[in-house]
Amino acid sequence: MVVKIVIDSYAWIELFKGSATGNKAKEVLESADIVYTPDIVLAEVARKYVREGAVEKTVRSRLEQISANSNIVCLDAKLAYESAKCYLQLAENAKKTKLNTPSLFDAIILATARALNAKVLTGDQHFKSLPEAVWV
Repeated sequence: MVVKIVIDSYAWIELFKGSATGNKAKEVLESADIVYTPDIVLAEVARKYVREGAVEKTVRSRLEQISANSNIVCLDAKLAYESAKCYLQLAENAKKTKLNTPSLFDAIILATARALNAKVLTGDQHFKSLPEAVWV
């Protein structure tokens, strides 16, 4: 069986930190056959580093590392539609579990995983109860 992983922003950032969570993510990724990153994750990661005052060289380096170590999946019309459906599911789950409203980014990540028949490597609470989640 081919192990396919979609990695979200949280997991990439923990990997870059070299945290215990990042090390767990690294183990999962090393056992994967194929790793994907939705294109919006690049924007999320960049936003985090820019917001924290990282220099441009560091931000670009992180984005290049993501691109070099995973297959970037671009949003298209079909994925956008599936993302809308995933958003409704995530929002309903969040309401039931008293979590904050999920982001549209979360829905795009989930829709990407479902479209690719892959798991989502994450530490985001919105994914915790989903069968697609690989929790770090």
